[in-house]
Amino acid sequence: MESNISNLANLLQSCISKKAHLAGKILHARIFRLWLSSDTFLSNHLIELYAKCDNITNAYQVFSKIPQRNIYSWNAILGAYCIHRNLQDAYGLFQQMPERNTVSWNTMISTMIRNGYEMEALDIYDSMMLEGVRPSYITLTSVLSACSALLDAEYGRRSHGFVIKVGLDRNMFVVNALLSMYSKCGLTRDAIHVFRDIPDPNEVTFTVMMSELARTNHLREAADMFKLMLRKGLHIDSVSLSSILGVCTKGGFGEIGLSRHNDGFSFNVPGEELHGLSIKLGFETDLHLSNSLLDMYAKNGDMDNAEKIFVNMPKLSPVSWNIMIAGYGNKYESDKAVEYLSRMQCYGVEVDNVTYINMLAACVKSGDIKTGRQIFDCMSCPSLTSWNAILSGYMQNADYKEALKLFREMQFQHLRPDRTTLAIILSSCAEMRLLDTGKQVHVASQKFGFHDDVYVASGLINVYSKCGKMELAKYVFYKLPELDVVCWNSMIVGFSINSLDKEAFSFFKQMRQFGFFPSEFSYATILSTCAKVSSLFQGQQIHAQIAKEGYVDDIVVGSSIIEMYCKCGDVGEARCFFYMMPGKNTVTWNEMIHGYAQNGRGDEAVCLYEDMIESGEKPDDITFVAVLTACSHSALVDEGVEIFNSMYQKHGIVPMLDHYTCIIDCLGRAGRFHEAEVILDQMPYKDDPVVWEVVLSSCRIHANLGLAKRAAEELFRLDPQNSAAYVLLANMYSSLGRWDDARAIRDLMIDKQVRKDTGYSWSECRDGMQIMLENDNHPVASSEVN
Repeated sequence: MESNISNLANLLQSCISKKAHLAGKILHARIFRLWLSSDTFLSNHLIELYAKCDNITNAYQVFSKIPQRNIYSWNAILGAYCIHRNLQDAYGLFQQMPERNTVSWNTMISTMIRNGYEMEALDIYDSMMLEGVRPSYITLTSVLSACSALLDAEYGRRSHGFVIKVGLDRNMFVVNALLSMYSKCGLTRDAIHVFRDIPDPNEVTFTVMMSELARTNHLREAADMFKLMLRKGLHIDSVSLSSILGVCTKGGFGEIGLSRHNDGFSFNVPGEELHGLSIKLGFETDLHLSNSLLDMYAKNGDMDNAEKIFVNMPKLSPVSWNIMIAGYGNKYESDKAVEYLSRMQCYGVEVDNVTYINMLAACVKSGDIKTGRQIFDCMSCPSLTSWNAILSGYMQNADYKEALKLFREMQFQHLRPDRTTLAIILSSCAEMRLLDTGKQVHVASQKFGFHDDVYVASGLINVYSKCGKMELAKYVFYKLPELDVVCWNSMIVGFSINSLDKEAFSFFKQMRQFGFFPSEFSYATILSTCAKVSSLFQGQQIHAQIAKEGYVDDIVVGSSIIEMYCKCGDVGEARCFFYMMPGKNTVTWNEMIHGYAQNGRGDEAVCLYEDMIESGEKPDDITFVAVLTACSHSALVDEGVEIFNSMYQKHGIVPMLDHYTCIIDCLGRAGRFHEAEVILDQMPYKDDPVVWEVVLSSCRIHANLGLAKRAAEELFRLDPQNSAAYVLLANMYSSLGRWDDARAIRDLMIDKQVRKDTGYSWSECRDGMQIMLENDNHPVASSEVN
């Protein structure tokens, strides 16, 4: 009899290992015929077999018919319920158990953790300790895993103490769990301390440590860990390589060299060398490692190498496709991303939420908002990240109206916005000057608990500033419990755009007094304010601060310094600074060219434009506005015509309104009206009043009455309340002695109630005082900006 039981048990164990459900049922029938159904030992095996073969009903039937259940019977059926995630029944069964051993507690704790009930798992562990059951290394590994998931460092530290007390601080499973717990809780030093206390760490320990250091962006430490692993001659497996490739992806090695001389490996370019090492070690077919290599190349923008790996992979997963789509998205190649999406669907690979998010991000980054919206509409249940991505796309494409419309739809779906959502919508409100909508978003931000969020507050300040409500902007600013540089910058920008220059300078000084160090944007903003009010004295002081704090080489700040000096009339200082700058971009060149243009130094502006072309810097539409303005103001007509014609022919830039205005002004000032009229008849901006104002002004200088009348008629049609057309035409009649015509124009102004705009002039005193004089006998107004 004992021999039969032993043989049947061995056969059942083989069925369990192979999940051979049919063979197991045949054995069950044989056990029944041999009258061995009541044997507890065989019944326990049958429960385990049915559990492994997803037949929980039969497992429970076997359990219910055991006349003498032992602890193994209870653990077997408990394990069956846990395998099938029948947590409620499992917990009820656990409570009914006449006795429980460490296996019972471990089964329940690990099952709760696997199903996301970490807090409940720790409660069960506490009950286990109260009952005096000694935990095993499996128990403590599970408990530390729960602490990691909950980021509960305090509970984790207590558990660490118990680990040391029971002598499990050398158990590699427990040690690895401790490393993971401390790293995920952001306690990297504690993790390193645990690692250093391990007498003989293995490759698993090193891999866990590297993974956690990389995950928490301690990239240099992760790289050092890999070098130490190599020096110790430990086995390098695919998991280790995947972990260190994550460090390469984030740029963790930089210029650090790696070497493993005894194996002949020399790592000078870590990512590519690790790729070579993976091939040498025979991991070409490892899917996880191949995906890590794909990710490394894709995130570093090397899509050519990513393509080579992709096409040679023997097996592809949805992760592989998603990495390629995200990689092309990061390179702003939405067409390639769409191609991969189509191929993915053709191969029958299921498109998941990650695919849609990556595809949406690719379209948004590439500016292809139309395709992005189609992708978004295909998503059955878009996540908040997806909503933010499409909203951001509309905002970046200046389609603020559609962004607001989509935000309302998001509210109808009762999806709670986050700080990013609110910031995007507030930016759209600011650009459209929608004060009431901005106020509604303000109320919504308070409702959702963002009343003290500096990110949202900056957006609110921006809305109120652009709507001219600086008192409301100050209210938001002063209500914040904690401030940051961004909020200060928002206020300074707000004062500047509302011509409250004294307040802008005051806030800039207060920001420094409160211990906030100005950022590049802070300096660029305050320099623009100096430029706007032509305050050279203030600008020189700010320049000195910039030099002292080391921002003088920043391109954005440098461009603002050039703008400030040029607008304050000190072109020589601007030029000196320009040539001293170690790095220049298109904006920098544009500022200097525009500076020459503003100060009547057209020849130098054209020469600098030619230098820019020779340097390889690509001009943009603003470059051409600057250089054409210079040609216009300095009577460089032929040069201006040549540059205008080269815009599209040589540089592929289609002329816009400002370019047409500049070239027409240039031709008009020189009296070349025939050429100007040819351009007027051909250009697509005939209904813009600015162009006709320029034409009328030039006609007055050269007494071209015929074209002047045409220009004036266009202006009367397009902008009947603009006084410029009436005044210019009346003055032209007066200069020609046609007093009756001049009087008729002035009478027309009176009939249409057109009011002449007031003119102003500025001057700066040594003490920084700005004097503003009006030309219509109004009182003198002054404001101190120093």
